[in-house]
Amino acid sequence: MPLPLILGIAAGIAAAGGVGAGVHGGVKLKKANDTMKSDDKRHKDNVARFEKTNAKATKAMDDLGTLELTILKSFTTFSEIIEQIHNRPEFSEVKINGVTIPKYNPEELEKTSVGAGVLLGGLGGAAAGTAGGFAAAGATTAAVMALGTASTGTAIASLSGAAATNATLAALGGGAIAAGGGGMALGSLVLGGATLGVGLLVGGIIFSVTGSTISSKADKAHSQMLEAEKKINTICTYLNKLIKCADGYMISLGALNEIYTEHLEKLNDIVNVQGKKDWNFFTADEQKTLENTILLVGILFRMCKVQLVLKSEDEDGINEINYEDVAQAKVEANAVLSNPDFVA
Repeated sequence: MPLPLILGIAAGIAAAGGVGAGVHGGVKLKKANDTMKSDDKRHKDNVARFEKTNAKATKAMDDLGTLELTILKSFTTFSEIIEQIHNRPEFSEVKINGVTIPKYNPEELEKTSVGAGVLLGGLGGAAAGTAGGFAAAGATTAAVMALGTASTGTAIASLSGAAATNATLAALGGGAIAAGGGGMALGSLVLGGATLGVGLLVGGIIFSVTGSTISSKADKAHSQMLEAEKKINTICTYLNKLIKCADGYMISLGALNEIYTEHLEKLNDIVNVQGKKDWNFFTADEQKTLENTILLVGILFRMCKVQLVLKSEDEDGINEINYEDVAQAKVEANAVLSNPDFVA
């Protein structure tokens, strides 16, 4: 066969091979591009799911924290009323259905109620998740710490609005952790922007998720997407459990608070409207009203002290829901509410 013909045939075969390789390469490129688009959409859907779940969890915890602080602040009214009653007996610890209710402690109540007022005053200018952070660490503890001193040397109790909130959060930052306090890592990094609520409630794992990006390379992007998805699934599962826990706790706390509010109104009528200031002139029913109000204050105070979230020992780990103390507090509340001698 003439050499030119052989070379022509060889060139044709090579060209055909080149076209085949090009087509194959094009198919791979399209497949990689499709994978990137799919992974990007999947990642965005995962992030959207996380943001929606986090918003629900933050609201649930904020509602609970606000209720707890409102209850604690109301103890100021209770203290003002009871301190007007002369010759009242020394109310000691009592047991109701096996539950021990602590005795009335005016000094402790005053500190807590004033601190709760400070925190409530600052919530208006605070970001979402602030009140939930107080519930996570225990609103009673947060309220007492609010009477401390800000890093500037200014008494927190003398501040108002957002300034009070910021100073209080700064004070809570190290103190709450040192006291074993419920995930309250309230440094400036945690309080930044949208990470506030979830940073307090979830823990360190959140930062590696919110900071994750999808690489331009398909294989690396897919790996990153799967890793982020795994963490988001873990966080969403945790947050859904936290929502259920917070909602259930708020129902118990709210039911108890309704009865407490009724008793407080009756007690106010007895002392400030009817003008009865002496225990010896109280009727049996009026004495019962005072005794029951004191019992309700004791159990509410303890319920507001419960830390719903326990800080993870792993800096990059996920926090824990304090099921044990939450369950015990609900049992105690139900024991009080179910007592047939406990009349409203």
